[in-house]
Amino acid sequence: MKKESQVIFDRNVVEFVTVAAEFCKFLEQTETMKRSVFVDTSLKILPLLYLKASMLPKCETIGDEALETFVTEETYEILRMNLAGILAEKDDYLDVFVSDMKYSDQPITRNISEDLADIYQDIRDFIFVFQLGLNETMNDSLAVCQEHFTLYWGQKLVNTLRALHDVRYNQPEEEDNKEEEE
Repeated sequence: MKKESQVIFDRNVVEFVTVAAEFCKFLEQTETMKRSVFVDTSLKILPLLYLKASMLPKCETIGDEALETFVTEETYEILRMNLAGILAEKDDYLDVFVSDMKYSDQPITRNISEDLADIYQDIRDFIFVFQLGLNETMNDSLAVCQEHFTLYWGQKLVNTLRALHDVRYNQPEEEDNKEEEE
């Protein structure tokens, strides 16, 4: 076994894999979930996912081949639409951490459902390759996931967390009561 692939057995990697798998499982089982339960659970699992991703040891790719993907466009869209249905009118939020924002006089609107589906796609593809159990591809999948965390989904996660916090804690009381009655 190559020394480079030993990183996949690091405690922080194992913990990240565990949280990542739980995150995917959670999103895959939201179909009949109430918004309040979805938001509360998301507000707990997303910070944990971010924390575990930020604690991953440095990892470099060692293989030359492209990694397999699991999430199809159809799977992505079904998940996104399901999440959009749960969040309904609370799905949209204003994103202020977009580089184009400095050139725009219009706010940039994002969707919690789309951001979560984007994060899910990266995480689920990572978990899929990791489950194959081949050290080299596990290592490379970890390296790609880590790079995507740094460049893409880490920022999306914290932006989405901010939006979910707003949904959870800044709803008028009458909406809270209506949600509980459903």
